[in-house]
Amino acid sequence: MNLSEVLSRSSRNKRRKRVGRGTGSGHGKTCGRGHKGLGQRAGGHSRPLTEGGQMPLFRRLPKRGFKNALFRKVYQVVNICDLEMRFEDGAHVTPVTLKEAGLIRTDSAPVKILGTGDIAKKLEVEATCFSTSAAKKITQAGGQIRSGSFPARDS
Repeated sequence: MNLSEVLSRSSRNKRRKRVGRGTGSGHGKTCGRGHKGLGQRAGGHSRPLTEGGQMPLFRRLPKRGFKNALFRKVYQVVNICDLEMRFEDGAHVTPVTLKEAGLIRTDSAPVKILGTGDIAKKLEVEATCFSTSAAKKITQAGGQIRSGSFPARDS
């Protein structure tokens, strides 16, 4: 195997398509755009999903069901193994302290504590909600949980 075979120059230095340079170039006269119509015009293109007068597919199909995107609640999740690593024994954990520790992005969005991992420290944890396994593990370790919506900052 030669180095010249590995570094093929044919694909890297491909010439650009020069249109309108006579019939001998292969891209003369209509310049690859065909004859007449919207595709030949400068800036001309059909809108997506148009079917030329036929009823478009998205209007032919029935609309059924319910979309929950407007009503869903997006939680910032934190595992108890992360609480074990980032907080001291007896610490008071709130959304504000979680943000300072770098475990959540914003302290104004709802926070959910999940039960992945183990915890041995006594922590007083405030969050929007807890999974049942997380609540069980925190209380078994001697900690306290308080769920509900909390203001982002003390005012």
